[in-house]
Amino acid sequence: MSAPTCRFCNAPLAHTLCDLGMSPLCESILAADQTNQMEPFYPLRVWVCRQCLLVQLEQYVSAEHIFTEYAYFSAFSTAWLEHARSYVAMITDRLGLGPQSQVIELASNDGYLLQYFVERGIPALGIEPAANVAEAARKRGVETLVRFFGTELGAELAQAGKRADLVIGNNVLAQVPDLNSFVAGIAHVLMPTGTATLEFPHLQRLIEGNQFDTIYHEHFSYFSLLAVETIFAAHGLTVFDVEELWTHGGSIRVYARPTADGSRPVGPRVHELRAREEALGFRDMATYAAFEERVRETKRRILELLIAAKRAGKRIAGYGAPGKGNTLLNYCGIRTDFLDFTVDRNPYKHGRFLPGTHIPCFAPDRIDAETPDYIFILPWNLKDEIMKQLAHARAWGARFIIPIPEPQVI
Repeated sequence: MSAPTCRFCNAPLAHTLCDLGMSPLCESILAADQTNQMEPFYPLRVWVCRQCLLVQLEQYVSAEHIFTEYAYFSAFSTAWLEHARSYVAMITDRLGLGPQSQVIELASNDGYLLQYFVERGIPALGIEPAANVAEAARKRGVETLVRFFGTELGAELAQAGKRADLVIGNNVLAQVPDLNSFVAGIAHVLMPTGTATLEFPHLQRLIEGNQFDTIYHEHFSYFSLLAVETIFAAHGLTVFDVEELWTHGGSIRVYARPTADGSRPVGPRVHELRAREEALGFRDMATYAAFEERVRETKRRILELLIAAKRAGKRIAGYGAPGKGNTLLNYCGIRTDFLDFTVDRNPYKHGRFLPGTHIPCFAPDRIDAETPDYIFILPWNLKDEIMKQLAHARAWGARFIIPIPEPQVI
């Protein structure tokens, strides 16, 4: 078998960040009649490109296969809506946006973010490939185009005079198999003085926080600032500012402009983060190689904790059914022998089964009905919000298991 090549620069890939074995697609939650059918599993091996430093998976399935009918609706998380609302207030002020401006969001999901621009009377267009999710956005009054974004659509919009003062891409860059087409499309659709802001999980936080569960097939790439600057520069875009965010266990938001627009110099936060990544060894392959043993040790510790609880006759329920949870459950081999069931606020998932492990998923009130001894929080990045919602479970003595960065019982 020939070695895979980098999706950005085409160099052969020879270095591994970690190998999580075989795993199903993490958002392909199953209906009851599918649990008796063959399920596809794909390798979950993460490569590092020595040349451009892009950390990536090989592509086993098309983006169309993953994202045309999608189970993730952003509007079900309160903390996420608040994050969107405060971003809109900040960026409207910073860029002086108004009724004469044009905002375009790529992978706009259910309109959870653009609704706040619409409320302010700022023209907004969402581009979202999943038809079921785009329909939810239209019901919120958000104009949404059901298409995949890339060079072709970017050029089409520019030709039609639909160029943007602000292009937004939140948690989409990692999910794009053809990075070059996507970033070139942003360059097409951006006004000469326009700004693009993109948010994505930060590779530094993934490695430091031992967040191996944020690796799944729907995330094709994992970014350091070093890699993003290289990719954007190749398409005539310059990163001029960066912010570090709490979302998804630690993300960064980059601000990019056309390189030809020299009116906004590269700011101190970009220089500082670049220097930090270099000091942490992000140009050195040995830094990446050390991650895998930490991941294996975390798996052993999670299993020790669950085995001890089960041997003591305790009942364990899951909370949440996020993509990351499915990576963790499949890599650790946790099925209904450990977790009786899980619950989720998204009604789309009720009465269905998690991919690979076939753990059943119910509405949150199932926890109150069953009163488990332990509640295993799969979306650990929202643990504070979830423990607050479930504070009443302490009345029957329930304790919470947080698996990442290190397994702990609260």
